[in-house]
Amino acid sequence: MGLHSLRKKQLKTYNVVIATMDAELKFSCEIKWKGKDLFDLVCRTLGLRETWFFGLQYDVKDTVAWIKMDKRVLDHDIPKEEVISLSFLAKFYPENVEEELVQDITQHLFFLQVKKKILEEEIYCPPEASVLLASYAVQAKYGDYDPIVHKRGFLSQEELLPKRVINLYQMTAEMWEERITACYAEHRGRTRDEAEMEYLKIAQDLEMYGINYFPIRNKKGTDLLLGVDALGLHIYNPDNRLTPKISFPWNEIRNISYSDKEFAIKPLDKKADVFKFNSSKLRVNKLILQLCIGNHDLFMRRRRVDSLEVQQMKSQAREEKARKQMERQRLAREKHLREEAERERDELERRLLQMQSEAQMANEALLRSEETADLLAEKAQIAEEEAKLLALKAAEAEQEMQRIKVTAIRSEEEKRLMEQKMLEAEMLALKMAEESDRRAKEAEQLKQDLEEARESERRAKNKLLEITKCNPLPFALIENLSFDFKDTDMKRLSMEIEKEKVEYLEKSKHLQEQLNELKTEIESLKLKERETPLDILHNENAEREHVEMFHNTVVP
Repeated sequence: MGLHSLRKKQLKTYNVVIATMDAELKFSCEIKWKGKDLFDLVCRTLGLRETWFFGLQYDVKDTVAWIKMDKRVLDHDIPKEEVISLSFLAKFYPENVEEELVQDITQHLFFLQVKKKILEEEIYCPPEASVLLASYAVQAKYGDYDPIVHKRGFLSQEELLPKRVINLYQMTAEMWEERITACYAEHRGRTRDEAEMEYLKIAQDLEMYGINYFPIRNKKGTDLLLGVDALGLHIYNPDNRLTPKISFPWNEIRNISYSDKEFAIKPLDKKADVFKFNSSKLRVNKLILQLCIGNHDLFMRRRRVDSLEVQQMKSQAREEKARKQMERQRLAREKHLREEAERERDELERRLLQMQSEAQMANEALLRSEETADLLAEKAQIAEEEAKLLALKAAEAEQEMQRIKVTAIRSEEEKRLMEQKMLEAEMLALKMAEESDRRAKEAEQLKQDLEEARESERRAKNKLLEITKCNPLPFALIENLSFDFKDTDMKRLSMEIEKEKVEYLEKSKHLQEQLNELKTEIESLKLKERETPLDILHNENAEREHVEMFHNTVVP
């Protein structure tokens, strides 16, 4: 291919960078491509089928604009640079996120976009709701709370609260983290998709959720704000974006006309006044008209039977959700079974160690009893021999005394000496007899001690036998210090598995109580002088709703 042909081919394409909420996509586009060609390519790349919520946005001067599907991309007022930059964002918001958002990717993109708008304060969020939303964002990112893993300070680098909320209270970052973590710990068991959905369900009730604001003037020249959202058109004072002065629901609007920079909202009630307003910027007028048409179309579409495509998507989503639920239940059962098995194993090991300790103590007691019995038997034998020896000596002394008595002593001196010797012999014989009696008693006592030692030995053997009998483990297991956990207890564990856990359904009443509790906890630390006009308006609206609710309850 020649150089001229190559350059000619290169001029037929251009590069585009598409920024989504969590990624950046690069494409090479043909010059003839229309907005729909590029939009469909991005949707296919993301695996997104709920395309009607999204669009390709670009910045132009001091406002934003959206790529038109039936217009060539290069024919838009996009800055003609080497690489064209566009943003893939949600252009229209659902009325009810739980009913309308089917795909996980759709839900995730909405979650990221709404979260960004809340943190950048494009959507006003009261402090107590900010803490609760932050806890669901943490659950979506980190999964279940684990105090071992999620230690103090693990959220220090996360942007979770609007700066307005942080500045409104005399609270340190550690105090905010403590309150967010307390809520985060209650979300245990929720998957990322479930946590993101809970986040969106809370966020969709905020006053500024899903509303596009535009500065306008009525026919008297009064500056106002026009709000366009999924439910209709709303007119606000410029300093109050929370409470509209007047609203026009889509089902009460007969027609919206636009000519020469002037809009006219015609209600269905022909007796009602036509509301006219204008905007000085042509680009803004075109954007208002686009959003009105798109939101009205979606409003009517929601009230018709779902198309086959949507029915198919919802059916597939239900099947996928059921499959994931079964998978989570299976994993939960396996985890519970594993934990139960580990606890049972630890208990069996503890029992084995206790039995081994008791058996060792019984063996030691038995050995001590046997040693004591042997010692007492030896002492008894010695005492018996000594008693026999003393008895023999006493007999010999008696014989000597009789011999001395029989022997004739002729002289008085010999007689006196013989009497003295006889007296000494008698005393010696008496001592020998007393010693013999004492030794005999000692021998008898030693025999009794021997009997007691043998009785102690018998009791020790019985105790060891009882220890062996009262435990289901084989005695060979105790001697060899080994046991087979799988064969003895796993079958019993499998029969004791708990039934599936009942899914935790958080009621709206619990959510409101949780919000009120968070508000009460941090109210004492609020700095009144730092309240923004939106904070004051929100508090007044909340107080007014509370009074109306109380009045409706008391006065039927």
